[in-house]
Amino acid sequence: MPPAPPLPSVTVILDRHDDMLHTHTALAAHHPPSGRITLHPGPGTTSETGLAHDLLAALGKPPLLPGRFPGGRQPAWEAATAWLTALPVTRLTVLRAHRLTARRTMRLLQLQARTGIHLTLVCHRPHLPAALHQALRTADYSVTADIEAARRHYYGTPIAEPPPADEPAGPASRWLTLPALDRLVSYDSPRPCADPCAPPPIAWRHRPPPAPLTAPTAQRVAHRLHAATAHPRLAAAVAAALFTGASLQQLATARLRDYDDAAAMLALHDRARYTDGCAAYPVPPWASVFLRAAACFTRLVCGEDQELLAAPGDRAHLLRVAEAARLRPPQPPAARRRGPVGRVEWDWHERQEAERYEAVPVNRVRASRR
Repeated sequence: MPPAPPLPSVTVILDRHDDMLHTHTALAAHHPPSGRITLHPGPGTTSETGLAHDLLAALGKPPLLPGRFPGGRQPAWEAATAWLTALPVTRLTVLRAHRLTARRTMRLLQLQARTGIHLTLVCHRPHLPAALHQALRTADYSVTADIEAARRHYYGTPIAEPPPADEPAGPASRWLTLPALDRLVSYDSPRPCADPCAPPPIAWRHRPPPAPLTAPTAQRVAHRLHAATAHPRLAAAVAAALFTGASLQQLATARLRDYDDAAAMLALHDRARYTDGCAAYPVPPWASVFLRAAACFTRLVCGEDQELLAAPGDRAHLLRVAEAARLRPPQPPAARRRGPVGRVEWDWHERQEAERYEAVPVNRVRASRR
């Protein structure tokens, strides 16, 4: 592997008189689609986890991660690291840096070391506080008090750039009905392969492939998933369901080794051939960021032999994420609904298949089993 590029020097901006111009300029530079994040830490909190939650919120995500975690500790820093690794974010500006404890500053330095992001700390004081000075002793950093130099660090070079498209037009409250989610709660039960397995490309012999999302729909889905959860694996599982048409049980067979970022392929396993057997699926460009984030998160939290995507026990959390993103499979007509109006019925496709099977005459079922 080629050597990793050297880390950019940390930049410390001294806002000697706490001038609002520095704060306004830094906040105006915040634009994640352009690769720029401005973090304004919440007042009154000194915890490291609180700073990670602020960072996730700056990325446009709910700060809390659903699910249970070992030791009861939310892996908020691991999630923030995963998203910063996967997203095209290159610059992070942190306001009110003079209030950071040494441990919180060290967290930011570790984040920079793992992601290679350009880190700018804005100290609204004429001198570096002791805690910040202590944390920076082992870092390569430079100090400036010039507003034009600060602006260049907030925006990067060049400053003037055409802003990329933000979220797609259309009400986010409207449901997107996606047939690819029909089998998400299927009752099949494939298991991961214990031995090394190199699945061939999916052949779609036993079921039709899910229809590819149109470019506008893919943009809406990606935007909604980014805003629906900070959990990389849950977001990636919903994205994977949309281009594989797989059930949660089959999605849970994927391990870290089953995702090839360079080839844009995801392998799922099904040795008992409940559906298509072990197969590799091409990852569409819109979904790659979610798979990359899930892979980074898995390395940091779980390890090589744990699920890359959601685990079977994450079913309730996974469906909640999909519903928060307003994504659902086709729904039954009003006369066939089992639940109250407004509740998503995830098993409608399964119920239809069961009803068709029960309607087959007994003698035909016996003949098919011979």
